[in-house]
Amino acid sequence: MKMMEIIEGGITTPQGFKAAGVHSGVKYRALDLGMVFSEVSASAFVGYTNNEVKAAPVQVMMKENSPKLSAVVINSGNANALTGRRGIEDVIAMKQAVAAELNIDPIEVGVMSTGLIGRFVDMHKIRYGISRAARELDTGREADGLFTEAIMTTDTIKKEYSVRVRLEDGTLTYISVASKGSGMISPHMKVLHGTTLTIVTTDASLSPAFGSKWQEILDNSLNMVSVDGDQSTNDTAILMANGKAGGSFADDDPEFTSALETVMTKIAKTIALDGEGATKLIEVQVTGAESKDDARRAARQIINSPLVKSAIFGSDPNYGRIMMALGNSGCKFNLEDVRLTIKGGDIEVPILDSGAPVFQEERSVEVVRMAMDNKEVIIAVDLALGKESAIGWGCDLTYDYVRINAEYAT
Repeated sequence: MKMMEIIEGGITTPQGFKAAGVHSGVKYRALDLGMVFSEVSASAFVGYTNNEVKAAPVQVMMKENSPKLSAVVINSGNANALTGRRGIEDVIAMKQAVAAELNIDPIEVGVMSTGLIGRFVDMHKIRYGISRAARELDTGREADGLFTEAIMTTDTIKKEYSVRVRLEDGTLTYISVASKGSGMISPHMKVLHGTTLTIVTTDASLSPAFGSKWQEILDNSLNMVSVDGDQSTNDTAILMANGKAGGSFADDDPEFTSALETVMTKIAKTIALDGEGATKLIEVQVTGAESKDDARRAARQIINSPLVKSAIFGSDPNYGRIMMALGNSGCKFNLEDVRLTIKGGDIEVPILDSGAPVFQEERSVEVVRMAMDNKEVIIAVDLALGKESAIGWGCDLTYDYVRINAEYAT
């Protein structure tokens, strides 16, 4: 067996995890409440939104900062954000309801919410959903699918990946991730500090020190995704490690880290591609930066530019918009050294070299247009100043994005 391989699986693939997805009534008909449960208390590593306007679940979980979680409940259809003291009380009530159903400590219950902002949660419906989900907890692909569907809002596809990895000490472990996210996406989540809600389960053992590595992985994956440049009030990413696979701590195991980075990168790209109204995935590859921060800053600025996103949507080879965004990023570079390339499908076109265009003829412009007229478009920028690099993911800005968000509350 390979040291690591992507497998068919979902949130319950790692040993000791169960899940459910039910209809509580918050949404008219669709599934709207998901629950994940670990048979043994799991080490928890959590990243939260850096938005100063934080939803009630984020506020409660950050305050408690529990190093262990046994269950996570996620409701969709209501963000429980800008709901004041009542919102906080509703989160506490959700934790207590889950704890009572599963016979665990409320401190070990995580809560995430997504949906409309500024609406109070209907706790009668939520309590019903929690009770039903607790009874229906199960393992297997059906349970995985129900859970993933229950946490969706404007998502058009389920987002889940699993890997199997053999650690250096011979322990066979599994890592699975399930996520939702389509709009209001530009995460900047910090450990201990539209919406992306992500939960990762693994049966590997991790020590409390793994938190710093989790932050690094978030910075290289979910924090490099942007659909519209707007950071949600609810962004949360939870990693639960229950140690059911046995073996020693996998904190410094390169195979485990590589496997976790793989699923997190895949989920990041899937979120970007499923952005509201999106028709294309944009990948920005920045190399030759003086610092890692500069590389990330440049990639995110290009991805966030409405003009760049609109140009990609229309396959318009207006590379000046890309350079405009780079110039606004605040990263260090010398224009006369910058190289810009656009790739799409089997076509790779050098655009800019030494601060000047490589092409001028109309025929060359059409080749660039053909490269941009692909499902996935890569913008490669070499700053030629250092050795640091970063990759970011986004999507095009379409008519449908405006339509969806003009009608979101109705």
